[in-house]
Amino acid sequence: RKHPDGWYLNGRAITTPQVFGLTGLAILPLFLLKTLKSLFPYLGEDCVYMLRSLRLGLRLTKYKKIKPFYSIVDCFLDAVRRNPRKTFLHFEGRAYSYEEVDKQSNQVARALQATAGLKEGDTVALFLGNEPCYVWLWLGLAKIGCPAALLNFNIRSKSLLHCFSCCGAKVLITSAELKDAVEEVLPTLQAQDISVYLLSETCNIQGINPLSDKISQASDQPLSRDLRANVNIKTTALYIYTSGTTGLPKAAVITHERLWAASFLQSVSGVTSEDVFYINLPLYHSAGFLIGMTGAIERGITIILRRKFSASQFWDDCRKHNVTVMQYIGETMRYLCNTPRKDNEKNHSVRIAIGNGVRTDVWTEFLNRFGDIKVRELYAATEGNIGFINYTSKVGVVGRANFLHKKILPYTLIKFDIEKEEPVRNAQGLCVETGLLVGKITKISPFSGYAGNQQQTEKKRLRDVLKKGDLYFNTGDLLLIDRDSFVYFQDRVGDTFRWKGENVATSEVADILTMVHCILEANVYGVKVEGHEGRIGMAAVTLKERETFDCSDTFKQVANYLPAYARPRFIRVQPCLEMTGTFKMKKVRLVEEGFNPADIKDPLYFLDPEKKAYVPLTEEIYAAIASREIKL
Repeated sequence: RKHPDGWYLNGRAITTPQVFGLTGLAILPLFLLKTLKSLFPYLGEDCVYMLRSLRLGLRLTKYKKIKPFYSIVDCFLDAVRRNPRKTFLHFEGRAYSYEEVDKQSNQVARALQATAGLKEGDTVALFLGNEPCYVWLWLGLAKIGCPAALLNFNIRSKSLLHCFSCCGAKVLITSAELKDAVEEVLPTLQAQDISVYLLSETCNIQGINPLSDKISQASDQPLSRDLRANVNIKTTALYIYTSGTTGLPKAAVITHERLWAASFLQSVSGVTSEDVFYINLPLYHSAGFLIGMTGAIERGITIILRRKFSASQFWDDCRKHNVTVMQYIGETMRYLCNTPRKDNEKNHSVRIAIGNGVRTDVWTEFLNRFGDIKVRELYAATEGNIGFINYTSKVGVVGRANFLHKKILPYTLIKFDIEKEEPVRNAQGLCVETGLLVGKITKISPFSGYAGNQQQTEKKRLRDVLKKGDLYFNTGDLLLIDRDSFVYFQDRVGDTFRWKGENVATSEVADILTMVHCILEANVYGVKVEGHEGRIGMAAVTLKERETFDCSDTFKQVANYLPAYARPRFIRVQPCLEMTGTFKMKKVRLVEEGFNPADIKDPLYFLDPEKKAYVPLTEEIYAAIASREIKL
């Protein structure tokens, strides 16, 4: 209230200058907040991320100390006790509650104990597609302390045998859809005294035993915790296969510590117990299994599971099941953007998307078409000890570098010589800092290596990086950190490229190609295709003396031994392969030259799946690929 010389405040007279002083004090916090926001525009998101990370880090530290060890299985059992009737899994029109899945897993554990004689520590390989039994098979195995090896259902023959044998499993469980692939390698499995079980009531193939009838007859009563009494934070929980840098797929060792850390990614992304999570990525991979399935257990939420990704049914599924969190890889997000436009595209409940590998243009189009969805793009490797996640709304980045992250999980970027395929070192023998991401191996960020492959495990370890005696994990990826601390993925290095969301090991593909009667040498690499994520397979080959390129036989070879995503779609026949001074095949120029027949004089061939043969790559075919008339 005003008076002649100023104002009244709570009955006390104050002068006009005093009023302005009080007003200044009142707006000072707002001014400071606005100034901080302009200087540090992502301060709020940084603080939320760091607080969440600290809280989850403290939880993991607590779990390490608890006796008996508190595993993700115990977390699942707590969810069963809290919400037994809550839907845990929805698949093809059928809902399974937490209690039902728990009982199914009890039956699995008892059936395998009785039939296969399983005991704590025995490894079991799962060769299955996405289906509900995948979940309770793993839970049943975990309840009796048995690690599971998650086999890629696309692999066949030599790769299948290799993946099975390197994890040391003595039991293989498969489904009716994959029975033929197992039957192909059955003589070798039998010679190694491997027990093979089929998820079916009956089976007429000698050496493959039906399992479904044994499971249905088993008791669903709870199992004693003593059956996994020796499991601890460092115990192997899973083997998940990764192509790595060279050779056949490698079995990355996933400890219970790593299982917990991966399950926390949903929490870091802002997922709550009320969310509904959509999994359409394969459960044999870390994205679907670790981030998706075990993350859902940690959150106590509902999973909508699909056999495989479908762009045409994606949003209908999301609307039907009230999905709030989706998973993606770069390819699947692009497929969604390629679907015909509809009026109801923003009519859904999805608020978070978690994944990796999406291009900036696709990311932008996705948000424009499908609404304000928080895209949590991340960078990580199945076997790696360092990762990033983009917890901001900035498009095109895989994360932010902050002092807390680097303090807990030390890392650096070092210079890498692409021609020599090795880090650049200075006169003191130390690495030069610039672009290859390497994570320091510590107790908090260990590297568990690959099962049965000490050579490849050692190859991933880098010594004397920043100082003599230090030890780092080599991610094999080039990253960039800008002046605002945003992290950008640049490219992969070495002998691996990524296509259709899968890593392809070039040496494995080359081994298959050189088995063709006409091919002498093969140099396999990935090339970019406009409008597609990653790189598609291409091979430069030389032919044996007096041989011509056999289009049909080469197709049969790659089709029989390689999954579709690993088959070279383009082949370039050269008179000789260019080598380095240390007799390594050069790839850089080949990658740069690509597959345009107008620019390349060597004979070029294209894998035509309809003709089941390689055909000459004409300029017409090239134009059809560029215009996306031919689907890759």
